[in-house]
Amino acid sequence: MVRGTFPKAPVGSQRWPWPLGAPCVACRCRCAGSIPGGAQAGLCCPDKPSQPAAALLPVQRPPPLHPSCRPFQIKLKEIFETPSEIALVLELVTGGELFDRIVERGFYSERDAAHVVKQILEAVSYLHENGVVHRDLKPENLLYADLSPDAPLKIGDFGLSKIVDEQDTMKTVCGTPGYCAPEILHGCPYGPEVDMWSVGVITYILLCGFEPFFDPRGDQYMYSRILTCDYEFVSPWWDEVSLNAKDLVRKLIVLDPQKRLTVYQALEHPWVTGKAAKFAHMDSTQKKLQEFNARRKLKAAMKAVVASSRLGNHGHHDCSRSGRSPGGPQGACLPQGTGTAGPGATATEDLDGFQSDCPAVAKVPVSGAGCES
Repeated sequence: MVRGTFPKAPVGSQRWPWPLGAPCVACRCRCAGSIPGGAQAGLCCPDKPSQPAAALLPVQRPPPLHPSCRPFQIKLKEIFETPSEIALVLELVTGGELFDRIVERGFYSERDAAHVVKQILEAVSYLHENGVVHRDLKPENLLYADLSPDAPLKIGDFGLSKIVDEQDTMKTVCGTPGYCAPEILHGCPYGPEVDMWSVGVITYILLCGFEPFFDPRGDQYMYSRILTCDYEFVSPWWDEVSLNAKDLVRKLIVLDPQKRLTVYQALEHPWVTGKAAKFAHMDSTQKKLQEFNARRKLKAAMKAVVASSRLGNHGHHDCSRSGRSPGGPQGACLPQGTGTAGPGATATEDLDGFQSDCPAVAKVPVSGAGCES
C-alpha cells in the first residue's frame, strides 16, 4: 500500500468507457492518500479491455451512485486514464466488513441487527429511487466508513449493478450463490425485487449466524432449495428470535417477487424501526456468525487462488499464441469479460454452470407459472 497525493484532474473531462454493470478485469488497489481538498481516497486500477477504443461505449459516470449528500455508497471521486489503464479514485473506507465488526463486539442484540438492516434498506432505497439495481448484495460488499462506533455502513462493488427504468427488465444470470433470487436462476426477466431477496438472506444470517439455503452436499443442491424457497427457522437457533423478526424474513424471502416487500414497505416494518426488536444479547448467534465469517473468508481465499491460477494460465497461453511476452503490460493478455479476481469476486461462473448442468431444474415454475428464458 502506497500513500500519496493524487494529481488534480477535472472529472468532467473524463469519460467512462464501459456501461454500468460491464465486467472489469483484475481490479487492484494501488494506493491510499489524499485528493485535493484533503479527503481520503483509495486508487483502484482495473485493466482496460483488449478491444479497440472505437468499440468502447462512452458512457458518462452515473451521478446517482456517488452523490455527495448520501453517505450510503462508496463514492467515486476521480477518474484518470493512461494508455493501458483506467484509474478510479474511490472513497477510502477503513471500518472493515459488516460481519467482522459484529463478531468483534461484546454485545449483539436484535436491536443491533435491526439497525444494520435499516441502514442497508436506506441505501437500497436510494438506489431504487434512482433506477439502480445492485444485483450483488452480500456481506462482503457491506463496509463501514471508519472504525468509530457510529460509522455509517456503505454499499460497495457496483460491478454487476444496472440502471433501469420502469419498463426495463433484466435477464442476465449473475450474482453470488446463496444470495441471488430464484428468478435470476430461472433466467426469467426480473427487476429490483432481486435486491430485496438478498436483503432477506442477509437479515436471516444476522439473526441466526448461518445461511438459509446452505446445503452441505454442494451448490447444486443449494440452488434447488433456492428455486423452491426451501428454508426454515431451525431450532434451537431461532427459538429466541422475535416473531416480528421472523415476519420480516418471511416477507422478504418470498418465491413470488411481486409478493416480496418493497424497500419502502420494509423500512416501515416495526422490527426495522426498532419498535419490536429485542434487546437481549444473542450469544449463540454471535458465535455462529463467527464460524460463518471464518468459513466465508476461507472459501473466498480458495476461490481467489483458483481464479488467479486460471487467469495466469490463460494469459500465458494467449501470449504464447500471439508471440507476446508474458511480461508485457498488465491486463494485455487477460481474457475479455473475465470477472474480478479476488476475495470479492462474483460467482457468475458457478451460476452459469448450474444452468447448463441442471436444465430440468431451471424450468421449475415460479408461483405456478412457468417462464421462458
